[in-house]
Amino acid sequence: MEGLRKSRAVPYLLIAATFLAIVLHEVGYLQPVEDIVLRLISPVQSRFNTLAHGVGEALQTLRDLGTLRQENARLRRENDALTIENVQLKEAEAENERLRHLLDFARANPTYDYRGGEVVARVIGHDPSIYLDFIVIDLGERQGVRSGMPVVTERGLVGRIAQVHDTTAEVLLITDVNSAVTALVQNSRATGVVRGVAGGGLLLDQVPQDVAIHEGEIVITSGMGGVFPKGLVIGQISKVYQQDYEMFQQARVRPTVDFRNLEQVLVITNFTPLADLRNLPEETETR
Repeated sequence: MEGLRKSRAVPYLLIAATFLAIVLHEVGYLQPVEDIVLRLISPVQSRFNTLAHGVGEALQTLRDLGTLRQENARLRRENDALTIENVQLKEAEAENERLRHLLDFARANPTYDYRGGEVVARVIGHDPSIYLDFIVIDLGERQGVRSGMPVVTERGLVGRIAQVHDTTAEVLLITDVNSAVTALVQNSRATGVVRGVAGGGLLLDQVPQDVAIHEGEIVITSGMGGVFPKGLVIGQISKVYQQDYEMFQQARVRPTVDFRNLEQVLVITNFTPLADLRNLPEETETR
């Protein structure tokens, strides 16, 4: 019972002590004691403040690090998106440039009707008996493409349609060994046949010995035989092979078309081939 009374008296004693301390503080009697206490706890308080400041800075650093990581991730995403957009814009610009050249060619040659097509495949196969070099384009019977139609770019002759499917067609390139194009040397007016050479080159063959041809001259289609229109650029003579005892002279021709990087082509749809060159004389041995 007595313990209970003591426990009930404790709050009153604390209140009284607190009130007394406040009164003594106000009248200044506790100032010496407070100074001593402050001198004792000041180093501890300073260290505590330093520690608290360090902890605060560490926490802020962690928060800043998290923010920087988020910002860095956002910037990486934006950079990736801009990189993709830049690549797409460059591709679109390059494609527009190619299409402008094709359009300029079509305008400069208004005699023919054209269908523009994309190159969707390149097929090169060879074995001891055959060498094939052709491309596949995304035009076929549905688009009015027929076998034998000439295929060009703004830089010159590519080949002719060899096989047509519903929505695609195979183009036999002039660099294929099975290809033969009746040709005309622009300056000298010498005639011959341009054949494909294994490995992708061109050879001007069947050129009469009595006509002088020179390196640098441009070779165009002659139109003879009705397989190709006249005047399409084939290439430029890079080397002449001439022997007096031979019936004909030959020349290496560098194509003006970049066959390694074909992307867009034009099909001349209103030219009807009249004959095939498969029965032309066989190619003589290359020097």
